[in-house]
Amino acid sequence: MTPAVAADRPVKVVALGDSLMAGYQLPASAAFPAQLERALKAKGHAVEIANAGVSGDTASGGLGRLDWSVPPGTEAVIVGLGANDMLRGVDPKVTRDALDKIVTRLKARGVEVLLCGMLAAPNFGPQYAQAFNAVFSELAEKHDVVFYRFFLDGIATDPKLNQRDGIHPTAAGITAVVERIVPKAEELLARVKAKKS
Repeated sequence: MTPAVAADRPVKVVALGDSLMAGYQLPASAAFPAQLERALKAKGHAVEIANAGVSGDTASGGLGRLDWSVPPGTEAVIVGLGANDMLRGVDPKVTRDALDKIVTRLKARGVEVLLCGMLAAPNFGPQYAQAFNAVFSELAEKHDVVFYRFFLDGIATDPKLNQRDGIHPTAAGITAVVERIVPKAEELLARVKAKKS
């Protein structure tokens, strides 16, 4: 394949996550992967984002299905796991270990990673929150991956942007997530393109 053809080919991205990625109770076109793909295309990026979100998935669940969720030819993965670990009070060491293995295996395959952080709800107490919240930034630094501190930043506490369960964003909530995360997604694509050239 000539460099010109390779440059024109869309970057293949997989969004690996839980219901926040999958688009719980939303049409596929309003889910995070579809909205992010449209936003990036509007900015002139050739990109295809596959939705590998599974509602209820934990970091360990994502690790267990990693190989078939991220097919050969994938150039970048957006990892958004950990919310269900937190909601179930999973030991942060277990979450960290699973995410560490996910990122390690993706990097071994030459796949660029955008790691999306999650923050513990206040009712889990300061000790749990401190241990859980640190997992994401520490792994991002360890593996030198693109990092977005909190997937629900600016959305989590706004009732107008959340469904009635108070956990899952509405379509407008996902739009707000996408607006905030686009610069990090562009950084991810830039890393893929730098590797190609």
